[in-house]
Amino acid sequence: QVQLVESGGGSVQAGGSLRLSCAASEYTPSIRTMGWFRQAPGEEREEVAIIYTVSGYAYYFDPLKGRFTISQDNAKKTVYLQMNDLKPEDTAMYYCAADGRIRGSRPNEYAYWGQGTQVTVSS
Repeated sequence: QVQLVESGGGSVQAGGSLRLSCAASEYTPSIRTMGWFRQAPGEEREEVAIIYTVSGYAYYFDPLKGRFTISQDNAKKTVYLQMNDLKPEDTAMYYCAADGRIRGSRPNEYAYWGQGTQVTVSS
């Protein structure tokens, strides 16, 4: 069972930045895809960004491209999400996810999930 622990959430004003971290109990090669997803109240969980742990290739949910950056530190078994120019509509619970296969944007593809970290952006 892979354990994922997120941190770094908080409350910021619009235009501010936050850096989320997700520490995994296991990483490559057993984990092939790591992802960040978010869920606002009353909304479905949606993809933010994913990274393939072996190649380092990253994919972003189009509207967020340019503001958010996903990265990894394989030695620390940690994935990061740098979020800049935050907007009130970015307010959500942010979740880290992992899977042993190459996965895409659908949350139900991922086997492992963290507990989430809250991001609140005020105007």
